[in-house]
Amino acid sequence: MFQEFDDYFLRIAREVASNSKCYSRKIGAVLVKDKAIIASGYNGPPRGMHPCRYTNAFGDLWVAGCPRKEQGFASGEGLHLCPAAHAERNALIQAARTGVSTKGTTLYCYCEQVCKDCASEIVNAGVERLVYLDGGVPYDDLAGKILKECDIKVDVVLGHSHLPKRSKRESLLKEGKGGPT
Repeated sequence: MFQEFDDYFLRIAREVASNSKCYSRKIGAVLVKDKAIIASGYNGPPRGMHPCRYTNAFGDLWVAGCPRKEQGFASGEGLHLCPAAHAERNALIQAARTGVSTKGTTLYCYCEQVCKDCASEIVNAGVERLVYLDGGVPYDDLAGKILKECDIKVDVVLGHSHLPKRSKRESLLKEGKGGPT
């Protein structure tokens, strides 16, 4: 039964990820309590800020794309150049913004692993369970250590390829090409 709900909420997190304006990665998170979604988030810049648009002192567009990629940084490096907040953080903030408690929740993340900063925020927000995709070798050992020492239940599910793909009709509706028949 858990697996059925895990797949359901991970599919929703995948849809949430599609809203990301990030040029590098599309990550989504869904915060759930009692099998109901209480908040969601995707990676992106703060409200009202254009994604990855930097100008010089004269107001001329300098970079319109990922500044980390422009400067040759590998994934996870050069984060001081990135204005985006992670999907996990944005879901927790959305709950706080609307006055919803995150204590005792499950966080579903459409990503391979959370970073150490998100792990700390997950712990401090009172999330009890974390579900994310199996991405192979963990890239952040400290995140795993934080979650384990703080007794967060972590469930890693098979990669996104196991989630059912959209039907042709769902894809057409999303693209605005289909409608009721």
